[in-house]
Amino acid sequence: MAVRRPGVRPVLPLAGQPARSTPPQVGVTRRLLVLAVTFALVTLTIAADARPATLDVPAGNLSVLALGDSVTSGYHCYCDAFPASYGDLLAQRTGTGVTVHNFGVGGIDSEGLLEELDRSSSQMARAATDADYVLLTIGANDFAGHEDDVTAGRCTTECVTEEMAGLTRNLRRILDRITELDTHRTPEILVTGYWNVFKDGQVARDLYPLEGQNATQALTLATNQVIADAAQAAHATYVDVFTPFETAPDITNLLAPDGDHPNAAGHALIAELLLEATPKLTG
Repeated sequence: MAVRRPGVRPVLPLAGQPARSTPPQVGVTRRLLVLAVTFALVTLTIAADARPATLDVPAGNLSVLALGDSVTSGYHCYCDAFPASYGDLLAQRTGTGVTVHNFGVGGIDSEGLLEELDRSSSQMARAATDADYVLLTIGANDFAGHEDDVTAGRCTTECVTEEMAGLTRNLRRILDRITELDTHRTPEILVTGYWNVFKDGQVARDLYPLEGQNATQALTLATNQVIADAAQAAHATYVDVFTPFETAPDITNLLAPDGDHPNAAGHALIAELLLEATPKLTG
């Protein structure tokens, strides 16, 4: 998915995908299973013996690759998602042209992302062969099957033991795979956590009992710890978004009306946090 910001050079959008987030479809949330038609929009296959295409990144430009779920894609925002804003901030900070490749996919989980990266002909894998910075947000959808139980307060982490173990394995492999694919350099990888793996703010207060709100927060903290540990093991940078979101006067003001995704202010905050955490910045 291509994005356009002042100072940021976008890549051409994939067929059928707009440069900005599209209006939400009824009933679609971050935790729905990934439909085949979604992958058709973001993944193009090539013959097994074909050579990977070279991305059009002018010499001297920085390349940013964003991988993740609907948070990365900008779903329900009606704004430029945080990868575009990050690219703009990075261009301003470095005085260098920045090309942003946004491959956020609504509904994708860690297993689905790993499958895409393991398939060398996929657009995601091809884009990862030449990235200076990789932004990764993945994991919330791994727990979609337990949303009702957790948000009702019937369980926290004890009912997602297998999913948590799977996320741990997948994250480590995803991070290793990103490094393996980049044949030009060792990219700087920035991995975000979540403010909540389910809904938050006023929407959550209206929908979930207090026990459910506490359970979702406990699961989110456990998920963020898994993400942070995987990032540390891979020598990547973990970016805490939980604290800035949850310590805001009212997190509702950072969320879209669905209570599940960031609004424009939330995306701007994530972009700023990523820039602050980016290693080796000059200027």
